[in-house]
Amino acid sequence: MAGLLTAIISFGVLLTLGLVAFCVIKWWNVKVVGVTPVPLFTFIAILFTSGLDVGLIMFPLGEFPVYADPENAEYGFTNPLSIEFGFWGFLIWSFYFLTAFYFCVIEPRVKFFEIPVVRIINNIVIIGTCAFTASLFLVYLPFYIPEIGDGETVVPVFYVIVFLTIVAASYSSTDIKYVRILSITSSAVFAALIIFMWLYAKMGFGGLLGNLGLLAEGYFGNIHRFALPINDYHEFYLFWWFAWSIMIGQFTARFVGGLRTQTLLLALLVIPSIPLAIWFSVLYFYHQNGIETAGLVNMMMIIVGISFVVNSLDSLIRLYSDNLSLTTARLGRMGYIALNVALLFGLTLAFQSQWLQIQWVGAVVVGIYVACCAYILLRKRRAVLEIKAAPEENTLDFSKIETVH
Repeated sequence: MAGLLTAIISFGVLLTLGLVAFCVIKWWNVKVVGVTPVPLFTFIAILFTSGLDVGLIMFPLGEFPVYADPENAEYGFTNPLSIEFGFWGFLIWSFYFLTAFYFCVIEPRVKFFEIPVVRIINNIVIIGTCAFTASLFLVYLPFYIPEIGDGETVVPVFYVIVFLTIVAASYSSTDIKYVRILSITSSAVFAALIIFMWLYAKMGFGGLLGNLGLLAEGYFGNIHRFALPINDYHEFYLFWWFAWSIMIGQFTARFVGGLRTQTLLLALLVIPSIPLAIWFSVLYFYHQNGIETAGLVNMMMIIVGISFVVNSLDSLIRLYSDNLSLTTARLGRMGYIALNVALLFGLTLAFQSQWLQIQWVGAVVVGIYVACCAYILLRKRRAVLEIKAAPEENTLDFSKIETVH
């Protein structure tokens, strides 16, 4: 089974990178426009906070020692900081480029995701991933907040935290303006957290630049090593990214504001990677110098982490609710919130045992990629090859670009 999963994710990554190259070469100068275009900063904020979760905040300090352990020889080709960045940054954001580009430019002509069986499977993946995210958050809360309980057991207060998080995400998803506002706010709070922890550690500009240099040399000099699984843990990360890729691309595609294809790719590779590189460099300084995060620092990290969970869930709730016509207009706001809270919290409790593996979800997504490519080659090849621009209904009118007030 393990060998099969490795083969699936390796094929999936190579297929994705090949499709990225094809799209950039074929449609190099096409303006990519969504149905609700927003300014670049707002788009990146929505993408960044929707496509990441609490793991970004809490995992690195626990992972650095693992990557530095000489017994884990597979990580020995570079430093732990570069390993962490390689699992979260730069190259893998090309997954989101591909899906955002597809839903802006290609899907309107192909309508693959409107095929009933595909629509059902896609929404099962979205709902399952929402539940997996919430259940993972619940399972790891004792480690995130050791001040409550014994640091290992899920106690009642953690169920309350997860329940309220799902309620907040469901409410936020009732209006797309809340999603945008929360994304921008979370990005600003994340930036404030980075600055606070940088100042708290007293690492100065010298320490920060030193770690950034260490990252740049250690990652970009070994970038090819991150394309395929280094080991089972890296494989888990890659499946995790695949599980999110279609749904995040489908959601964020509506906000793309007229960037050229090559500019969109560059923006998605570089802009989110900058705060990630700075964040990991600051955390690595804590690891290098044994600086404790208990107390105020840890609570601030938890608050920002929860905001990321809310951002991730609200975008996915909004997506599957729209896909399944479970909208506030149809159900009413209270009915909409009650339905989503009951569905997600119930599945979260069911998945607490972690019988749902993100690797399985990611494998299904790889299958959707393959099926979509086959459908295009067999049924829609000419229509796709004749694409010269974004759909007419998405033709960029800068007066349509919304700002958040």
